Amino acid sequence: MKILLSIYLVLLLPFCAKCNSSSDSLLSVLKSEISRKKFYDGEKNRRIRLLKQALTNAPKNDLRAQYVICDKLYTEYKDYLFDSAHVYTKKLLQLSNQMHDLPKQYESKIKLGTIQLSWGMFKETFDCLNQISVRVLPDSIKLKYYELKSTAYSKQASYNTDVFYSPANRAQSIRALDSVIILSKPNTFDKYKYTGELLTINGKKNEASVCYKKLLLMPMLTDHQRAMVANDLSSLTHGGEVVNLRTRAAIYDIRSSTKETLAIFTLGKMLFQQGNIRDAELLLVEAKTQAQFYGNRLHKTEVVAILTTVSAQKLINSEREKISVLTYLTGILGLAIIGTIIISVIVRVRLNRVRLREMMVQERNQYLDKINKKLLEDAHIKEEYIGYFFEVISGYILKLEKIKRSIERKAKTKNYDELLQVANEINIKQERYNLFYTFDNSFLKLFPNFISTFNSLLKPEDQIWPKDNEILNTNLRIFALMRLGIKDNQTIANILESAVSTIYTYKIRIKSKALFQGDDFENKIMDIKFVDIINEKS
Repeated sequence: MKILLSIYLVLLLPFCAKCNSSSDSLLSVLKSEISRKKFYDGEKNRRIRLLKQALTNAPKNDLRAQYVICDKLYTEYKDYLFDSAHVYTKKLLQLSNQMHDLPKQYESKIKLGTIQLSWGMFKETFDCLNQISVRVLPDSIKLKYYELKSTAYSKQASYNTDVFYSPANRAQSIRALDSVIILSKPNTFDKYKYTGELLTINGKKNEASVCYKKLLLMPMLTDHQRAMVANDLSSLTHGGEVVNLRTRAAIYDIRSSTKETLAIFTLGKMLFQQGNIRDAELLLVEAKTQAQFYGNRLHKTEVVAILTTVSAQKLINSEREKISVLTYLTGILGLAIIGTIIISVIVRVRLNRVRLREMMVQERNQYLDKINKKLLEDAHIKEEYIGYFFEVISGYILKLEKIKRSIERKAKTKNYDELLQVANEINIKQERYNLFYTFDNSFLKLFPNFISTFNSLLKPEDQIWPKDNEILNTNLRIFALMRLGIKDNQTIANILESAVSTIYTYKIRIKSKALFQGDDFENKIMDIKFVDIINEKS
């Protein structure tokens, strides 16, 4: 028995080789298959189109060929679309009447009764059965007759709760079911299925389970047949296996495009009872869609009634969750408010300390930044002017060396006239001009905006601008030397070869005309930007 059960489980799960046997995994497979139902329905519709084309192409006088094709179309539509199935049963009746084939007429009535029963049309179904003479039927059609009769009485017993009629209906169903089993061939789907059904009715659940499990070992079963067997077997099991079997039945129904089915509906109800509202709602909505597509209004009404209950429970659960969350959040909010007050006091005290420290650090950084810029500026100026003076001094040394050699040479020859000529060739005025020219260019290289900035400190009528042949004039050089940090009048006078009083007079005269008085003017001079600072800002 254990070996049989193991083989059954292996054969029952071909759709999910890597999936474990838990209900959650099977539900995931089912939801995946629901999302692919358009593919399965497309395959069925393709088969239907081919059959309809074959019916169109069939010879008009070949009624049997037309009957065979219509029978196949009925089979495709039977559990797929009620209206179309009904149309083709009527077509089968018409063709069988034209052929004067009584067994086929009865077979067509059985098929008509079958789809009428799916719609809950009990009277019409029994009318069809009462019109059939069983004696003239071959065994294959006779089996379908008793199958329909058993199902009709069984469903009527389920709907009819009258204590008198219900047992009678069940007895009629069992008698018809006995006939189905007798007429079924050994080791066939019908034999095992209806034997299992009879054993279930008689309370022999273990024996019934064996029949259904043997069925599932059959490799030639269709998806629709597997769905029916899995659904029947689920009523004989307990616990999580019930959900698993009904889930499998629903999966096979999706794959076979079976719309007239209860598997997905009963599974949805079961999940709802277990508290799985989300999956239950998904499956019940799909059950409603299937019933609506098939055209079974009774089943659709039944599904809608359960869906209404699910929606109500979903709303109740949502409100409960909201209340629970609100209560939880209220408690957290109260604690958060208290904590916030405490933290805010602590943070405020610490922030004040931090701000004070930041201000001190910022002031220190600004001071250091100012010092660093000043040091960089001084270093650059020194570098520039050291190079400049080395170049100038080197030039003068070379000139002195040439003059020294010339004098020594002429002194040895006692050529005093030529010595005097050498002395006259030294143009002090030109040398001073060259010195100032080099200084002016070097300074403006370091402070390109010096002239314009300096004049912005003076009134327009008092501004000092170099002439066309000048780079800087004496007034500008005095304040250029001040910008370089040379503020002593004596030093400035020595550099410019002027009297101290002259330097002093120039400075006083310009300061008196400045827009800023006293030390403010000199501070503005010192604030004139160095070339690196100008580039940094730009």
